[in-house]
Amino acid sequence: MSNRKAELLVQLTQDPHKLEDEREKVLEVAIGREVRAFRKQRNMTVAELSSLTNLSIGMLSKIENGNTSPSLTTLQALANALSVPLTAFFKLYEEHREAVYTRAGSGLEIERAGTRAGHQYNLLGHIGSNSSGVVVEPYLIVLNSESDTFKTFQHDGIETIYMLEGCVNYRHGNENYRLEPGDTLFFDADAPHGPVELIRLPARYLSIISYPQRS
Repeated sequence: MSNRKAELLVQLTQDPHKLEDEREKVLEVAIGREVRAFRKQRNMTVAELSSLTNLSIGMLSKIENGNTSPSLTTLQALANALSVPLTAFFKLYEEHREAVYTRAGSGLEIERAGTRAGHQYNLLGHIGSNSSGVVVEPYLIVLNSESDTFKTFQHDGIETIYMLEGCVNYRHGNENYRLEPGDTLFFDADAPHGPVELIRLPARYLSIISYPQRS
C-alpha cells in the first residue's frame, strides 16, 4: 500500500453509516445540547446555572450530556434561568431534515452562464438553508453537439465531476484532463474550469458543487 493511500485511510475516519453521536434523535440528547448551548451563549458556568436553578452540578452535567430525562419542573427552572421559552429546548429534536427525490428525466433544466447550444444542464436537487452550513447542487450535464468556443466557469466552492458517458478534455486552471467513463475530477471551483474539447459525443457527467451557505 502506498504512503498516500495509508495516509488517507488514517485521515478518513468518519463512518458514513454512523448516527450522529449514535443518539441524534433521542429527546434527552437534543434537550441537553440546547441547555448547554444557551448556557454558553450567556457565558454562564455550570456552577452559576446550578445556583440559579437549585439543581446540583452533577444533575446539570447529566442533563447536558443527555444522560437523564429532566422533568417539566426542571425544564421550567432551566428556561427561567436561561431566559428562554420552554419550547426552545425541543428545537433540535423537532428540526426538519430535508431530502430531495428526483425521478429519472425529471430534473429541472436550467441555463448556466456560459452555456452553449447542445449543452444541457439538469439540476437534480437543491437544499438551501440547513443545519450542516453547506449547500450542495448536483447536476447532470449532457453535451450533445460540437461547439466552436467554450466559456469557462469560475465560482465559489468545491466541485466533483464523475464521467458517465463519452469523452471530454476538461480544463481546470492551467491543466487539461481527459475524462472518460468512470473518471473523477475533484477541484477548487474558484479556478477557471470547463470542457475545452468534446472528444466523443454524447458526453454525460455528474457535476456536484458544494459551498458554504450564505447567512
